[in-house]
Amino acid sequence: MGMELIAFRIPMKVRFRGVSERCGVLIGGRAGWGEFSPFPEYPPSVAARWARAALAAANDGWPRPLRKRIPVNATIPAVGPELAYEMARSSGCKTAKVKVAEGDDMGRVEAVREALGPDGSIRVDANGMWDTDQAVRNIRNLARFTLEYVEQPVATLDEMASVRRQVDVPLAADESVRNAEDPLRIAGLEAADIVVLKVQPLGGVQRCLEVAHACGLPVVVSSAVETSIGLASGLALAAALEELPYACGLNTLSLLEGDLADKPFVALNGEIAVRRPEVDPELADRYAPPVELERELKARLHEAMEALG
Repeated sequence: MGMELIAFRIPMKVRFRGVSERCGVLIGGRAGWGEFSPFPEYPPSVAARWARAALAAANDGWPRPLRKRIPVNATIPAVGPELAYEMARSSGCKTAKVKVAEGDDMGRVEAVREALGPDGSIRVDANGMWDTDQAVRNIRNLARFTLEYVEQPVATLDEMASVRRQVDVPLAADESVRNAEDPLRIAGLEAADIVVLKVQPLGGVQRCLEVAHACGLPVVVSSAVETSIGLASGLALAAALEELPYACGLNTLSLLEGDLADKPFVALNGEIAVRRPEVDPELADRYAPPVELERELKARLHEAMEALG
């Protein structure tokens, strides 16, 4: 492929989205580094978008930034209330996204509210795990903690439109945008108030900008639980948007046990500076996968690129 490839495997501090480690391949090109790290269950046809994003970051670069620093939120997995409190309190962020639809949702959100105080912002993410009735009931119950919005409470856009008519809390679309053939349908159904965009799943920064324009909704840029190399693309997208009314979900490096960059992306006073990181060779060696897994990861990248055509 004429590019430098570095496979990696990094354990996660807390099981998140059903995985306990993040694996992938970094691609080095003329513009810098890109990250290919689709989740294990994704077939080549889906992973192809992740490959497109990595190749674009490595070879094409990014649009002109309109801002130098990006406000970010803390991300709280489906942990117990005590750990949720500590994670929110120690993050230094004024906004937290709390995973729900698993375990003690009420206790977790209440703990985060206590940690952030009355002036902090809380958003919750159900990853489409509720049905319509559950979503309406749970959103009304959680609303006592003053929610900024609820992300993907149900699986489909039609269900989201139904929920939106029955609750007063704003809704944000994530998976239903990522999987939509026609982003304009999101705005047309009046299913969401906000759209969550992730660079790798959507196929790159430029594609995300096109979706943002098509949707005509406020945007929150979020990560796919990446290393600093992948997060750099999310920061580039957030920096290029004309408006950025919400904190972005790009402070997720704290979920990983390590990183691959010379200067990792860590929030300072709830913000991250926009820049392009370099790969640290020592860290690349530390988090290199076993030989067999390295072959599998690079073969997966090859399959995804073949699916791109």
